[in-house]
Amino acid sequence: MIAGLGIVITVLLRVGRSIAWVLIGLMVVVILVQVFFRYVLNNALPWPDEAARFLMLWMTGLMAPSAYRWGGFVAIDMFKELLGRRAGLVLNLLLLVIALAVLMVALQLGIRHIKSGWLFNSGSLKVPLDLVGGEPVRMKLAWMYMSIYVGFILMTLVNIEMILKHLHMLWDSSVDYGPVPDQIVMSAE
Repeated sequence: MIAGLGIVITVLLRVGRSIAWVLIGLMVVVILVQVFFRYVLNNALPWPDEAARFLMLWMTGLMAPSAYRWGGFVAIDMFKELLGRRAGLVLNLLLLVIALAVLMVALQLGIRHIKSGWLFNSGSLKVPLDLVGGEPVRMKLAWMYMSIYVGFILMTLVNIEMILKHLHMLWDSSVDYGPVPDQIVMSAE
């Protein structure tokens, strides 16, 4: 069961990271377009700032779950390492359960935020329906808010996978899951 969940999560996160790389590239292009129009043509466009925020939020929502799975968030590991393997696993499990409770609250708040987002339009982003014979329509803010909700869903899946792995390692001390698939490792001195 853990292996199957791990495969599903690996595929979802890999797709999310691929989309996120495209989004960050688009964000750079949008910002460069705004810089060109503002400083070269002295005529700032109304939409690039909001478009860059939109792209950044989606990039964050799709990348944060991978960082969470890889242990890329800020963590203090000294205490856990002093406790030894079994006590460290218990402490980690306790922290993962607390994180799951926080994620459940975040999911509830996120869905409410998305629902309210259908009431409000973007200040400058429009869907260009005039290309197909209609009038341009302002984008609903819910599409922007949905990015963080998707991130919370993916983080919840990662959290559940980590809880299951910790329970398995507590049950059977010979189990070691090793490195997480697709992990990007960087370090700084």
